[in-house]
Amino acid sequence: MTRAPVRRGAARRTELLDALVELLLAEGFVAFTLDDLAARLHCSKRTLYALAGSKEQLVRAAVVHFFRASTAAVEEAIAEVSDPAVRIATYLSAVAAALRPASAAFIDDVAAFAPAAEVYERNTQAAARRIRSFVDEGVAAGAFRDVHTGFVADVVASTMVRIQQRQVAAATGLSDADAYTELAALVTTGLLPDR
Repeated sequence: MTRAPVRRGAARRTELLDALVELLLAEGFVAFTLDDLAARLHCSKRTLYALAGSKEQLVRAAVVHFFRASTAAVEEAIAEVSDPAVRIATYLSAVAAALRPASAAFIDDVAAFAPAAEVYERNTQAAARRIRSFVDEGVAAGAFRDVHTGFVADVVASTMVRIQQRQVAAATGLSDADAYTELAALVTTGLLPDR
């Protein structure tokens, strides 16, 4: 008998986090107060406090929720892809697609807020490890040139960190999503064997 309310509570929590993520992706979060967020989400501050004890914790929870959903979408995108070059391109394109809804305000706010920046950095490092595993598999299968996979992975990881830290945007004007699209093209083209 208690299962239904718990399920509804979990569904409501997810629904509220989804709405919060959508709002923060569009507008960032620095300028919002908890009162502003409650008004925009059509809920009470008490409801927000049920999600997290402070605005800072709420923002971190929303960023974690965003990256958790993004990771699931990226992994789903590559689930059936076996060709190593297509897998890397699909993976990085899926990362780009996941980041596309993120406004410059959101990305800048994440970069300036240490708890959120740490979440982004941790996800960037995990993505870089995935790319290295794809490069290793591609070289082992003969689909890629015989490259130093550690170097390729380091270049990709360094670029991903530069994207995450807003350095690529500052240097090129590219959004994070567009930078990932360009990185996918660069990496996959560079790894293909000479024909």
